[in-house]
Amino acid sequence: MGSGRDTPHPYASLGPEQILAALENLGYSCDGRLLTLNSYENRVYRVGVDDGDAVVAKFYRPGRWSDDAILEEHAFAAELAANDLPVVAPLPAEGRTLHVYQDFRYSVSPCMGGRAPDLEDHQLLRQLGRLVARLHLTGEIRDFQHRPALDIDSYGYESREYLLASGLMPPELAEVYRGVTKHVLANVEACYERAGRTRYIRLHGDFHIGNVLVDEDRLHIVDLDDCRSAPAVQDLWMFLSGDRDEQTGQLGILLEGYEEFRRFDARELNLVEALRTLRIMHYAAWLARRRDDPAFEAAFPWFGSQRYWEEHLLSLREQVALTEEPPLAWFA
Repeated sequence: MGSGRDTPHPYASLGPEQILAALENLGYSCDGRLLTLNSYENRVYRVGVDDGDAVVAKFYRPGRWSDDAILEEHAFAAELAANDLPVVAPLPAEGRTLHVYQDFRYSVSPCMGGRAPDLEDHQLLRQLGRLVARLHLTGEIRDFQHRPALDIDSYGYESREYLLASGLMPPELAEVYRGVTKHVLANVEACYERAGRTRYIRLHGDFHIGNVLVDEDRLHIVDLDDCRSAPAVQDLWMFLSGDRDEQTGQLGILLEGYEEFRRFDARELNLVEALRTLRIMHYAAWLARRRDDPAFEAAFPWFGSQRYWEEHLLSLREQVALTEEPPLAWFA
């Protein structure tokens, strides 16, 4: 499924020779080993280095972030690392962390091994809560100047309008989508009203099981590419799964660890299903915006089918009901 555009995507010109040359341009002596890592928004590679540990090269998606926004991400990672948080931060070279090679902006980071956390391990879940709290203690010190906030307009309304204007949805489903999203976004607004005026802080923004690595008994935070300003609960809710009772138990363990370092505002629990809804809507629009990428069809062959849109509508209908339920219970 192409986008109908004749102009080649910029990533079409990024191959092994360019990747290795970019690293060698910074003084790395590459040994020729190159492994594509699991990333789609950017292109990320594990690169072998002669007489040294492998590094990770990240080539930023053209047009997504400004230089200032990328450098602000790097500065946030360095600030977290300076406060002894286990964050994989870009390595400086020639006094910089953001580099350019043949119009590609890229950074180089240490290669960190590990496995995904087992969230059924209560000790690990409590440890994760402590880690998120420590991240937020640093995040609340100052504000982002160049990175956006996670809000209803950008994640909800703009995603809705983009999809409706794209023509990707079958016409008979587009009208259903229009009605369902009108309802669910009204519910999201109501969730925010119930939460009241919550504080926005710098945080990870995309904190889920895939962005935490466990090495023996130590957790490592990876991929701050989507860091932005949002309520603290944004970095917690994606670790909850299962039915309501299961999520309530997981939440209690997470927050038990969290509150060892930072107070959690329980009003933010009103935002859990609202934030889940916004993520669902944003993800669908993100897929639609990325369909001209040369790797899109291999990565997302199911996108745009009748079944995809029907399942998307079903998930939004479920969110209509969930956003009308009382928030998860937590007793400090």
